[in-house]
Amino acid sequence: MGRLVWSEIVKTFLKKRTYLGFLIVLLVIPIVEWAFKVEGGRFLRAATRNLAADFLVLGNLFNGWFVSYQVMNVLWIHVPLLITFVAGDMLAGEATAGTYRLILIRPVSRTRILVAKYMTTVLYVVLFVAFLGVVSVGLAIVLLGTGDLLIFSRGILVLPEADVAWRFILAYILAVAPMMTIASIAFFTSSFVENAIGPIVATMGIVIVLTIITVLPVEAFNTSRTYLFTYHLIVWQKAFLDPIPWSEIVLSLTNLAVYSCAAVTGTWFVFTRKDILS
Repeated sequence: MGRLVWSEIVKTFLKKRTYLGFLIVLLVIPIVEWAFKVEGGRFLRAATRNLAADFLVLGNLFNGWFVSYQVMNVLWIHVPLLITFVAGDMLAGEATAGTYRLILIRPVSRTRILVAKYMTTVLYVVLFVAFLGVVSVGLAIVLLGTGDLLIFSRGILVLPEADVAWRFILAYILAVAPMMTIASIAFFTSSFVENAIGPIVATMGIVIVLTIITVLPVEAFNTSRTYLFTYHLIVWQKAFLDPIPWSEIVLSLTNLAVYSCAAVTGTWFVFTRKDILS
């Protein structure tokens, strides 16, 4: 099994498409964070102007932690698209290249092939999220230094500098779960089609539709929206609440795990019964 997984890893990371997401991160993050630095904290001053009359603010609140948190909020909407570039190509790419028969004539069961491909997808998602965190947080700290973290969530929360770093680590660990759910859905849709564009479009279509239902202020959706995986995509934000709502985090992770397992099970059902004609 180890050799099969290694073979899939090598095959995946030899493709140029695999590095597209990493390249976009390297291009976008420096531009955004440099813009924050040039802007000089005007956004933060505007947001806290009304507090100046009632509170005495000491220290540097416009720092690398604050910018990293803002970047994480903004870019996380677009990260799922980057994830689907690779996850959606895992099975559909074989059909596009015409190598389905080649990989299936090996003396290895379809289930083991599928497991190897999914394990490679998991590795890619973990590496991508870790890379995003290192680039985003590392560059922001170099440009703007550190300090206390000011968060506008359920009111105003100021986290002391000594309590910030481990929360970012926790946030990025939690962020792997929603990205794996999206990758699993892309993995599932790739088992139906014969080109990599289909899974990307289908997965993002699902995410967009369910996100609209999640955020739409319609009373009819109040009960059902908590069961949608899109409701739990921002589970990482709970790492910055005080106290951390661990029960809510467990609930979100459970919901995401159920969707991921369902998608992988569906992929197995389709893939093991698929007629390979070319």
